[in-house]
Amino acid sequence: MAPQRRRPRYRLTLIAAGITVAAILAAGPVPGPLTSTPAPPAPTASPSAASAPAATAPATPPGSASLEATKAAAGIAPFGAFLGSGPLGVTRMSELRRWLGGTEPKVAHTYLPGGRWIDIEGPPGFLDAWARWRRAQADRTLVLNVPMQERNEENVSDDQVRELLRQGAAGEFDQHFRTLAERLVESKVPDTVLVLGWEMNGVTYTHRCGPDPAAWKTYWKRIVTTMRSVPGQRFRFDFTPSRGRDAVPWTECYPGDDTVDIIGMDAYDQPAGLTFGEQVKEPYGLRQHVDFAEAHHKPISYPEWGLFRNGDNTDYMRGMLAWIEEHKPLYNTLTDYCPHGVWQCAQNPRSSQVYRSFLYGRGAQPAAPAPTVSTSAPGPTKSTAPTPEPAGDCPAPDPADWVKYWLGRKFCLDW
Repeated sequence: MAPQRRRPRYRLTLIAAGITVAAILAAGPVPGPLTSTPAPPAPTASPSAASAPAATAPATPPGSASLEATKAAAGIAPFGAFLGSGPLGVTRMSELRRWLGGTEPKVAHTYLPGGRWIDIEGPPGFLDAWARWRRAQADRTLVLNVPMQERNEENVSDDQVRELLRQGAAGEFDQHFRTLAERLVESKVPDTVLVLGWEMNGVTYTHRCGPDPAAWKTYWKRIVTTMRSVPGQRFRFDFTPSRGRDAVPWTECYPGDDTVDIIGMDAYDQPAGLTFGEQVKEPYGLRQHVDFAEAHHKPISYPEWGLFRNGDNTDYMRGMLAWIEEHKPLYNTLTDYCPHGVWQCAQNPRSSQVYRSFLYGRGAQPAAPAPTVSTSAPGPTKSTAPTPEPAGDCPAPDPADWVKYWLGRKFCLDW
C-alpha cells in the first residue's frame, strides 16, 4: 500500500512574527483549524449534529441494534478521546461524559509539540491542567505523545533524519528526555503512558524510522533507559505505528520487549475504498498487530483512531468498536476533530450516532491495569527499510488552547 497520509496534530515553527496570531485574535474568536477542512465547533451542551443530552436525557438514545446487542453488562474497557491539546481539552472531558449519558472517559490524551526541544521537555505549566485531571481520580490514565526530535513536522530530509537518529543513538539528546521525566514526576503523574515517536513507520515526522531503523531502535532504547533512571517514575512506553505497511514495515522498527510496555496502533479509516475487513487482514494491519502483541506478551492500545478517507462511514465505526470490545486494549482514544471525529465534528452524523449509542449509559469502567515495566536496554538490531516519501500535509492547530504560550510563533497554513 502507498504511504498513508493524514494531518499531523500540529506543526509549529520559530518565527519572528507573532503578529499572525495576534491579528487573527483581534478579528474575533478562531473557530477551528486553519485548513480547508470544516472547523470543529467548541463543544457546548450540543457540540455536533447529534445533539448532546441534558442531565435529564433519555436513558437510551436511538442507535444501532447490533451494537446494542454487543454491550457488556459489567462496564467497558478504559476509553477517552483527543479533545484538544491544551487546557480546553481537559474541560471538554466532562462535556463528553454528559453527551455519553454519564459514561465517563477515564483516559485523557494530549501531545507535546515538536517545534523545539524546550517544547519536548514539557515547559513549566504546560501540562498542569492534565496533571490535575489525572490526580483527581486514582483510576484515570494520562496518555502523552512525545516527539523524539525537534522540528518534528518540518519536512526534514531523509539524510538529515538519518544523521539526527544517529546523534540520538549516541546520546546527544538524553538530557531533554531526562528533563521531561523529572517534570512529570514533579507534577505527580509518574505513571503517564508515553507514546514515544508515534507513527514512526510513516513519512510525516522527523522522528520517523525508515531512514535508519537500527539507529532509531537504539535511540528509542536510550530515551526509555534515560527516563526510567529518574527516581519515582513509573512510566509506561507505548510503541505505536500507523496501521498497515506505510513507508516501512513497523515490525522493522520494534526496539525490543525490554523497553516496550504497550504495543499500540493508530488506525484511521484509510485509504479510500478499503473496507474494515481489509483493514483487519492487510499486511501489518489490525490482525497482525494483535498477533504481534500476543507473541511478545504485551497489552495493546489504540491511541488514535477515527474516520478519515471514507467519510461518514458507519461500517468502519461499528467494526472498530466491535474490534475494541473483542480485543480489550489497555486503552483507546478517538481523535475527535474533523474529519476524524464524531462529537466535535458535525460532518459525521451517522457515525456519531453509532459511537454515542455504543457508549451511552455504560457506567463505570475498570482502571487500566499497569503492565510490567522492564528496565534494561539491549544494543541495536540491524535492519533495512525502503526510503519513505516526503510528507506534504498541513496540521490542524488548536489556537484557542495555547495562544498565550505560542504567541510569536506561526501556524502552518496550507494554501
